[in-house]
This record gives sequence, structure tokens and C-alpha cells, in this order.
Amino acid sequence: MGVHVCGLVLLLLFFQCSCLGFISPLSVFKRFQDHYWPPPSECARTGQTMISPDGQNFSLHIRMPGLTPKESDSYFCMSVHVPREEDTYIVDFQPHASMDTVHHMILYGCRYPYATDNYWDCGGIEGTCKDTANIIYAWARDAPPTKLPKDVGFKVGGDTGIANLVLQIHYGDASAFKDKHRDCSGVSLRMTLKPQPLTAGIYLLMSRDAVIPPGKNVVNADIACSYRTSAMHPFAFRTHTHRLGKVVSGYRVRGGKWTLIGRQSPQLPQAFYPANKGVDIRHGDMLAARCVFSGEGKTTETHIGSTSADEMCNFYIMYYMDANEAIPYMNCMQDGNPLLFRDIPREANIPIPVSPDMTMMHGHHSEKPSSEDSVLQQPKREEEEVPDQGYHLIEMTDWPESDFNLGQVSGLALDSNNNLVIFHRGDHKWGANTFSNEHMYQQKHLGPIQQDTILLVDPVKGSLLHSTGKNLFFMPHGITTDKNDNYWVTDVALHQVFKIGNSGDRDFQVVLGEAFQPGSDKYHFCQPTDVAIDPFSGNVFVSDGYCNSRILKFSPEGKFITQWGAGSSDARRPLQFNIPHSLAFVPDQGELCVADRQNGRIQCFVAESGEFVKEIKNDEFGGEVFAVSYAPEHGGLIYAVNGESEYGKLAPIQGFVMNYSTGVILDTFRPDTKDFQMPHDLVVARDGTVFVGDATTDQVLKFASSEKAEHRSVKKGGIEVHEMEVSLMPDGTVQESETFLQAKVKPQPSLQETSQEKTKQNVVKQANPGVSPAIITTLLLIPLVVLIGIAVFMRWRKGRIYGDTSENKLDSSSSGILGKLRGKSSGGLNLGNFFASHKGYSRKGFDRLSTEGSDQEKDDEEATDSETEEYSAPPAPVSSSS
Repeated sequence: MGVHVCGLVLLLLFFQCSCLGFISPLSVFKRFQDHYWPPPSECARTGQTMISPDGQNFSLHIRMPGLTPKESDSYFCMSVHVPREEDTYIVDFQPHASMDTVHHMILYGCRYPYATDNYWDCGGIEGTCKDTANIIYAWARDAPPTKLPKDVGFKVGGDTGIANLVLQIHYGDASAFKDKHRDCSGVSLRMTLKPQPLTAGIYLLMSRDAVIPPGKNVVNADIACSYRTSAMHPFAFRTHTHRLGKVVSGYRVRGGKWTLIGRQSPQLPQAFYPANKGVDIRHGDMLAARCVFSGEGKTTETHIGSTSADEMCNFYIMYYMDANEAIPYMNCMQDGNPLLFRDIPREANIPIPVSPDMTMMHGHHSEKPSSEDSVLQQPKREEEEVPDQGYHLIEMTDWPESDFNLGQVSGLALDSNNNLVIFHRGDHKWGANTFSNEHMYQQKHLGPIQQDTILLVDPVKGSLLHSTGKNLFFMPHGITTDKNDNYWVTDVALHQVFKIGNSGDRDFQVVLGEAFQPGSDKYHFCQPTDVAIDPFSGNVFVSDGYCNSRILKFSPEGKFITQWGAGSSDARRPLQFNIPHSLAFVPDQGELCVADRQNGRIQCFVAESGEFVKEIKNDEFGGEVFAVSYAPEHGGLIYAVNGESEYGKLAPIQGFVMNYSTGVILDTFRPDTKDFQMPHDLVVARDGTVFVGDATTDQVLKFASSEKAEHRSVKKGGIEVHEMEVSLMPDGTVQESETFLQAKVKPQPSLQETSQEKTKQNVVKQANPGVSPAIITTLLLIPLVVLIGIAVFMRWRKGRIYGDTSENKLDSSSSGILGKLRGKSSGGLNLGNFFASHKGYSRKGFDRLSTEGSDQEKDDEEATDSETEEYSAPPAPVSSSS
């Protein structure tokens, strides 16, 4: 085996040397893909294109050629001719700018730019284009790259009327250039000549006349237009204001019904965010947008204008249309009719809180986005069936690793490190005799629960990290955590709410309510069910409860602020809460959602005031909603679990994933191994993993997206994998543990021994990437050189002993060593036949050889290259014809 490998290596080196001037197109394209975007500092690459080997794909770099603005609020433009005359499609945008120097960038498409040489000041009389300027892309506030959905592209060149691209950059503060550095900001475009079935465009709703009076707290700027062309499908939106903007919302209005397209704070990175799914715009619809400003702190009026001291109100819709009906750019600048906007949803006037550490981040909390986070998923059209987009959840049946010996699981939460917190009842059970008709606890004689009732669990492995809560509680119910990872819990037996530190200290930091005394005033609860914390203000919300029908709001120190009951979209028919059972705070909307258990609905309120916002109610709930949770991903998702109604099982007991704005159910999930019995609470981790606590089966179940579960199974499917698990302990220390994984492999066809050897070599090569190829080649060549030397010596010796009669014998024996490298019908070296005899060979280039082969291939090799053939004796002399 070693001889053949050495020979093969020698021949490959020989062939490589003979083809030194040839470079594989595949390797060129690989480098094109890996090193697509240029370094941000390279101004000289403006207008330069990089073309793929097939000539279909290329990039175009548009960069300012090293200018230094001398005045604040300067606008500069430069144009680049579309590099191809035929129809071309832009599919990616990569910005190269920082908000430290650039206020915003806009890319226009037109036929005739104002200038074609170098760059020009486009903030005065000279604008961007002499003809219609079509907006193609916009950037501000350190927004991440934008990648369009599959099969969607902005069409330029050809007969589109867009022969030139004009980049406009607004430089806000000239003091950023006091060091006289030269600016090279711009954008790189990835383009293709491959026709895209869906053509992208931009629809801009913009206010021109809004005035923000000084000191006025809330000022609305409304825009609305009737839509009068072919159907378009929004897949992304972007908001833009200056410093006074609080929230910008865009809607479709059809038949008097307002449907949200997108809503965002303009103080977050002004990227294109995914629009709500399934919203199409048809002929006759109205498009409407509202910008909410605040003039607090201002001493003069603020008008719409182009400088950073002015304001702007823009709502961009990035859409796609069928290619044969596409319009690249549309706009709306009409002031909205007050009668129309009288019915705008209340959410449009609810500012989105933005903490300082979120202002420069794309997304939520303080996490930096991955490149995948900004990829826009293609939405569905109503007549299409939508492929799964990561919402589908399946049970992780191998979780947890540990048996926690839980009692009734009543509450779940997550701490700041994404560790799971479980609140359970130990050996206490809630039964028919637990409470009197007056809601008094009847089992005080049992004393408090003797087990730790609060468990901190590793969400990945399911191992116990920490526990506390022994001898404190009688009938646990709800739990949540605050920003300092303190636990806020409710006890329905005690009729109280507690704040307890996570360190295991038995001293309560806050106590609300009176022990074992139910009541309905601001000092008492009656079986309170859950707690939610506003992460910005620290205010505390309590759902109260089994025998009251209200939500109470307290300060972080426990001072009563206000309370409210159920809301209703129809004030003539209010329906009060019937066990407000679970709470979810929605930080990016400033709202609080309540699972109204026995009414089978979810109601959401403005957290600040308690004003009713909306209700989510679906027939699939079957009459009861036990728990609710929220995740900000995909524009906002709300999770819920239902239960069996008092009228019987009206619907399957399962979990739901819903669009927060529309309430549309995106996915349902349930266990694979057994049915839910009483899913009492659920919580959603930052990665989309869902944990559900069942109060009847006394267990916690874990659900993950099918995509993640599939990746996990592939990872374990064929080889041994070492994983390093890192767990954050409550005291801030890091606990590392190495997990050895090995999954059972399904039976597969047998492989060649040579294929197995190659597979092993590949694994070794991956494990030791630092070993030099030259060293490996040298080590392999040493045995070959020795063998050749022995062969030469033997031939010389035999030549002396046998003379010329030895030639046939030598040829026959040498074929044993090099026989595999010779053609079957030729005595010379035929490298092409050698590669062609192996699976995976392509004459278009050096494709990687397959490491697997069929049994048939193995049999063929054994028939021609056996040891018998290698060491066969010389043929017998041919007898005479006579």
C-alpha cells in the first residue's frame, strides 16, 4: 500500500511541475468567493470590477476618492457607469462607512448623472441626476450589510434606463476630519448577469411639511397614498429620522383594516429589517406611515430639511415584483388624512425604548450581529406555500442528562447568561383540598417545602449548576429574573411576591403581600400567578391571579404605582380577566402581554400606562392559554402553550409560535415521545430554543428548531466529536467540561480499504493543519527512492549474471511495482486513464477524488491488481508448430 501511495505522490508532483503555468478555474473562483470584499481603506479600487470565471458574477466598488469635507452637512456625489450594457442585477450591498464620519449614504440609479468626472458637491443647485433618480440602497448609523432574498435583484443596465449609479454621501460633522484624513467611504455591490425572476424596488413614504414645535412631547407626521399599480411584495423596511425621531411605522390599509409592514426605532442602526410576512400590496390598497417625534428640550421649531439640525421622516419599503411588471422606484409624499389616521393602531404611537448599549447594535440587548442576521428571508405570497424558515420546533429527546427529581413544575425563567431557572413544588401537590372556598391555604401543617425549589440548569447539557429555595415556599407558581439575576417569585399559598438573591441568601430583598392573607387591595394579593420586570425602568408587574382579575405595577423597591383590568377593542362588551396566569414583557415595544387563561386569549398593554393595545385569540387555543413568552427575532415572535378547557379537550394541547404584530400562527409544536398533560409555563432562549414545564408529568421539555436538531445529528452521525461545554456559574466563574459524543451509525455499504485509509488521512490532516506539505512529501519519497535504488542494483546484478536474456524477466517484475500506474493496454504511463478510473474525476479540472467507492469498483481492482498477478511467473516457451 505504501508503495502505491508513494508512486502516486511522485506522479502528482511530476504532473504539477509539467503544468506549472496552469491555474484551475475552480481555485480562482474559490478565491473570488473567499476574498470578495476589499479592505475598507482602498480608495483606489473605485469602479473596479472583479469577475468570476463564468463571467456571470462580478463585483463593483463605489468609493469616494479620498476627500476631506471642510464644512458640516456637506453632500458629495460620484457616479460610476454600470459595467455591462446588458441587463444586470444587484443582489448584495456591502457598506464601507462609519457613522463617526458619515451621516448617511444613498445609492441612486439614473441615465444621466450631473457629472461623470471624479466627484462633485451635490448639496446645492447640482443634485444627483439630471433625469429621474431612483433610490436603490440607503445606509445610516452603522447598519450591517444587506443581502437580498434568493431570486431577487435590482435590475440595472440594458433597457432599464439606469446606465449610471450615483453614490451620495452626507457628511454631518466636519470636526470628524480635523486630523485632515481622507475619506474613502462607499459601498460594494455584488452583481450578476443571470436573470432574476423577481425584480426588487424601493417605495419611499416621506413627509415634506412636518413641523415639530419646541417642547411638545409627541408630534405625529403622517403620510398616505393610494396604490395604483401591479401587486408588490414587501420583504424589508427601513426607517429614517434624525435625533428627535422616536418610532416610525408603515402599514397597508385594506378595507379599513390596518396591517403592519414594519415598525422600528430610527435610533437603532438604520438597516433594512425583515418586513412582516405575508403582506402584499394590491391595486386599491392604501400605504400609510407615521413618524413620531418629540420636541422636548428644543427651544425652536424643527422642520423637515437636509441638515442634521433639521429632521426627516422616511419609511422605505424594499419590495419585489414579477419581472415583467416591475417598477424600480415609487414614492409617496402626501400628508395623511386625519380621518384615515384616526384608526391607526395604538402601537404606532408607542416609542420603542432604546438603551445606550443598544443604540449602536443591530438587534436586541448588546450582542453584535452575525452576517447571517442581516440576511433577509424571502417572504411568502398568499397564494404560495412557504418553505420553513426556522420556526418549526421539535423535541430534544436526549435532554436533560440529569434527573432533577422535580415536583410539579410551575415556573421557568432564564438568567442573563441564558441558563435555565426551574421553579417547582417538591413534594407539595395542589389538589382539591389545598384551598378553602375563601382561598385560604389548608395545609400549613405540612410546613414549607424541604427541597430546593429553585434550580439553575445548564441549557445545553441539562446538568444542575446551582440550587436554592429550601424551607421558603409552600406552593410555588411564577418566576422571573431581573437584570441582576435576582429571582422574583410568587407563592399562591402565601399570597405573596418575593425578590430573592441568586446566591442562596435566605433573606428576601422585597416582600409584597401579607403571608397567608388573601385580599384585593394594593397591599394584598389573592393567589398571584406571575411576575414580569421592565428591563429599562426595573418596574415590577404582578398578575393577580386565581381569585382577582388584575395586573398590578410596582416600583423596583416594591412601591405600588397602579393597576388595571382586562382590555377590550369593543368598550361596550368588556370581558374581565379570568385567571391572568402568565406575563411576558416586550422590551422593544414597551408592552406587557398577559395569558388570560380561562378566556383563552392573550392581551397586550402599554406597560407605562396600562392602555390596552391588542388581543390575540385563535380557535386553535381551544379555550385556554396557560403561558406566554416573547422573543424579538424576526420582527417579534410570541410563544404560548394551551391547556385542556373546563369544557373538555376542544383542541390539541400544544405550543404555538405567532407573529407578534398580526397574531398569525407560524408554527405549532408538541412532544414526540408523549403528549403534553398540563404545560404550565414556557420560556424562549436567545437562540430560539424553547423550554416547557409540565405540572402534571413533573418535567421540563426542550424544543429546538428542526434545522439545529438536524445539524446536531449530522455532527454526531459518523465520527467521534469532542465538544467543550462552557457554563457560567452564578458567581461569575466559568465551568468547563469536555463531552465525548459518539452516535450509532446506520449500516452503510462496505468501503474500499483504500478509501478508509484516505478518510483516516483526511481526519489526521484536519487535526494537524500546521504540518508542512513539503515535510510530508519528503517523508513519502524516501521509501520510493530506496526502492528505486534497490531495483537499479538488482537489474545491474542480473544483467551481469544472465546477460540479455533477463530483459523479459525484468519487464515482468517491474510491472508489479508500476503496474497500477500503467494503462491496461499500454506499457507507458497514462495519468488520464488512472484518474478516469476513479469515481469523482472530471476532465474540466482537478476535482477532489471521492473517498468512497462501490463494491463493484473494489472487485474490479482485485481482479486486475492482485498479488497473484504482481508476482506471476514468466510465460512458458511457445512450442514449435511442427
